[in-house]
Amino acid sequence: MALVAHPALARAQPVFKPAQPTLAQPSLAQPTSPTDALTQFNDSVQALVRRVSPSVVQVLVTSYAPIERSDPGDADALVGTQRSIGSGVVIDSDGYVITNAHVVSGARQISVVLAGAGPSELSERRPSGVLGRTRPARVVGMSPELDLALLKIEETRLPALSFASPDRVRQGQLVFAFGSPEGFRNSVTMGVVSATARQLDPDSALVYIQTDAPINHGNSGGPLVDVEGNIVGINTFIVSASGGSQGLGFAIPSSVVQMAGEQLRRYGRLVPGEIGIHLQTITPDLAQGLGLARDWGVVVSNVLPGGPAAVAGVKIQDVVLAADGSAIDDLPSLALHLITRHVGDRVTLSVLRGDQTLALNVLVVERPQSVTRSSSFADPRATLVTELGVLALEVDDLNDADQHAPSGVLVVARVPSLRATDVALSAGDVICALNGSAVSTLADLQAAISRVQPGGAIALQVLRDGQFQFVAFRLG
Repeated sequence: MALVAHPALARAQPVFKPAQPTLAQPSLAQPTSPTDALTQFNDSVQALVRRVSPSVVQVLVTSYAPIERSDPGDADALVGTQRSIGSGVVIDSDGYVITNAHVVSGARQISVVLAGAGPSELSERRPSGVLGRTRPARVVGMSPELDLALLKIEETRLPALSFASPDRVRQGQLVFAFGSPEGFRNSVTMGVVSATARQLDPDSALVYIQTDAPINHGNSGGPLVDVEGNIVGINTFIVSASGGSQGLGFAIPSSVVQMAGEQLRRYGRLVPGEIGIHLQTITPDLAQGLGLARDWGVVVSNVLPGGPAAVAGVKIQDVVLAADGSAIDDLPSLALHLITRHVGDRVTLSVLRGDQTLALNVLVVERPQSVTRSSSFADPRATLVTELGVLALEVDDLNDADQHAPSGVLVVARVPSLRATDVALSAGDVICALNGSAVSTLADLQAAISRVQPGGAIALQVLRDGQFQFVAFRLG
């Protein structure tokens, strides 16, 4: 039974008969009282729980783990059996269950406890899983990078939940977290969506639904649902100083879960699509250093040579305005859009290049295996670059290690004692350009730095882990 918007959220209106010419008529119905509204709200929440709970499972995992010996001289029993508890949700009636990868990682044996033991299990804490129907489970596929795993049990006609449409998830809407916190099966908590696309790493493509619905250990892998019982996300982790819920819970968005579930079922692994670009958040310093038209939004920091974005005409320093008609204001919104695209799809990017707005159609292809660039150089003669706080090396033969890499200046080490310790460079970075001017030698680098006035903005183009990105700062 699909639930509609809760009646307590709308103000009840009195009903009147048409007025007679000589005598006004009283109302035939009185407004809903506060008690009635709360009763209706209570009834709706209970109906929601009755609908969702049969689809929520407990995941019991047995694995091997090192055990601490009380006697350091005892050489026996170095490894023991470890049991842990997580949650999951049925997403297909033929026995497919989604959970977190970290719940089942390293498992020797996995069991799934289905709901249906009766009301008493709402208050029972049974980590052994004696309540409910227990079924052995196998891992169909796993994606550690997304922290998702798909399990299969030999059971049919299970009640499965549907996924919420991501464009209907709104900040402030009511959500409910289901799972087995601290081993207490079939638990539910209520809260709101605190943020729809929370990005913990500003340059990472992973985004999360943030909620204040209480989530604790054991909730991992359980569903976060809306008032209609649709999956908004999969509860994954909390941020907490105490280890318990502090109202900072995070769930993998439904669109990502749905995409990953389909691929894990079909391939047993994630088949990530890419368009051959790397993106970064625009900062005021970066915008000034590169002369961008605006100091906020998302900029292209790398275009893979010969990749689909390059073929479509995307260039480094393009500012992304929209993707498939949806306005792009920040990296999380674009990252969430791209991560849910399938191989073979096409993405229309609207980009700002100088004062021109261009629409570029880019094919989504399967991400190739990464190639590790060699960084072994015999007896390097490092040179100090005071303004950057690094020791650097000219690398004329960099192309011998990576045919796609340009020549540049290799960062050998940071020098913490220098004043430029806030420049976000790391050993192994290759500086290829400064404020849009190519850098091939140390002389090029020093000359480019000398052209920047004290306090001016510097935007370095850096090759890091096979990807170009920008490092922006103010010259001290």
